[in-house]
Amino acid sequence: MEVLVFLGIVAVAAAGVVWGRRTFRHEIDRAKKIRRANRNGR
Repeated sequence: MEVLVFLGIVAVAAAGVVWGRRTFRHEIDRAKKIRRANRNGR
């Protein structure tokens, strides 16, 4: 029974990561570009 609960938690976490990446992809790309520009500017 504990294994099923654990697998359920893992599945929910994985789905959350996928949803978050899909939702915030543009924000993450923009943050990476800004970070790269700051590093190159030094």
